[in-house]
Amino acid sequence: MSGGRHGAADDGSAPADWGGGLEILTTGEMGEADRRTIAGGTPGIHLMERAGLAIAEAVATRWTVRPVTVLCGPGNNGGDGYVAARRLADWGWPVTLAQLGDPARLQGDAAIAAARWTGPVEADGIAALAGAGLAIDALFGAGLARPLDGRAADWVRALADSGLPVVAVDMPSGVDGDSGAVKGVACAAALTVTFARRKIGHVIGEGLMLSGPVVVADIGIPDAVVASVAGPIRLNDPALWRAWLPQRRRSDHKYSRGHLLLHAGAMAGAAVLAASAARRVGAGLVTVLTDAERTASALVSYAPGTIVAAEARWPELLADPRMSPVLIGPGAGRSEATRTAVIEAAGSGKPLVLDADALTVFQGEGEALFGLVDADDVLTPHAGEFDRLFGRPDAGAAGADKIARTRAAAALAGAVVLHKGPDTVIAAADGRVVVETSGPPSLATAGSGDVLAGIIAGLISQGMAPFSAAAAAARLHAVAARNCVKNLVAEDLVTALGDIDSQIVH
Repeated sequence: MSGGRHGAADDGSAPADWGGGLEILTTGEMGEADRRTIAGGTPGIHLMERAGLAIAEAVATRWTVRPVTVLCGPGNNGGDGYVAARRLADWGWPVTLAQLGDPARLQGDAAIAAARWTGPVEADGIAALAGAGLAIDALFGAGLARPLDGRAADWVRALADSGLPVVAVDMPSGVDGDSGAVKGVACAAALTVTFARRKIGHVIGEGLMLSGPVVVADIGIPDAVVASVAGPIRLNDPALWRAWLPQRRRSDHKYSRGHLLLHAGAMAGAAVLAASAARRVGAGLVTVLTDAERTASALVSYAPGTIVAAEARWPELLADPRMSPVLIGPGAGRSEATRTAVIEAAGSGKPLVLDADALTVFQGEGEALFGLVDADDVLTPHAGEFDRLFGRPDAGAAGADKIARTRAAAALAGAVVLHKGPDTVIAAADGRVVVETSGPPSLATAGSGDVLAGIIAGLISQGMAPFSAAAAAARLHAVAARNCVKNLVAEDLVTALGDIDSQIVH
């Protein structure tokens, strides 16, 4: 089983479909896409009408007819709300619309949309929620510039306290579109309708939790325009790495499918999980280096297809050109021996996957580790390990931007960094980023990170470039978890990995 050996060579570069609708935009990029589309001949009010129609359709296809309250803000987000209100009213929905601020002060396309609304405009958004069965939050979109306060904050708090299902327009009001951080106060949405592409605030931080399911509506902004403004941030998807996934061939044998070297210690369970996951995704052989009798015994009992070798063979095996890559961390222990193993493995020139203790032993000495790794290596920290290696964020929205922090970390280390969490961010040293958001909460269980490290190393052993392997592994890990029982444990993930090829490739 091999990627580069049996299919397209994975050199780690971006594929031709690096865009393909998977772009994640900053608010600045979205604004520029709007401007270019309008400059190209599409009136802004046409974009607003399509946006409002998309919101109304999203509501009408998911809920039965009921009283709906639309809260409109002072900008274009509010204009979208006016269009959605008009459409729903035309379809027989009882609609109450409330405007934050003086409707006479609306400008541009929002003023045009407001003029087309023939119903009453309420001034008290809190009172307007009474008797509603659903609310549309069209107060503030992704471009919110400052924390909500005053009446705006009061309206959002009332919306949150109402218990109503809330459909957010573009972004839940109060969520920073460029960081996912809450500015002052925010209300969770049952559904968010955004336009053209997802924004950063939909996929990281509190924004991921508050946005609910996100519908991306086509409002007439051409793909070519999006591609012309988009940076290197993408939503993780098989289209980005499908061509390089290892493929099984009749001519395969265990040596052609790669030989992974795992340096372990006395934590037997972690080593078993990582080795088993690597083999489950196709690594032909896995050799585990350990002098810990407990670990060796556990591998023989629970992963009998794994080769166990004594620590004394480490220099020999590390020098063997047939062994690649090297995984250190699962079961390693926080010891000088682990640190030395990382240093020696880095000197071998083999690709490295460093997880858990292999990162922790460099706590407060990140520069020492960064001097050892390169673009062929993958670091897989969770939030605490990331902070210990790269420093804690400053206060404020900029510090909360996980994508920016992970990109900076990858550039600093010169390696691939997979920053784990419900919003897993994978960054390459060249600036490319993918974000994986499909992992279920059940992944928050001991050992799941060891499984993920094993998947990454197992894919690299078969020819995938580290960035592609890390992105593919994040999705495999998530899909395996979704296929497991509700109360999964890490052992379940290894078994589930065997049944998901068709879901990943198609």
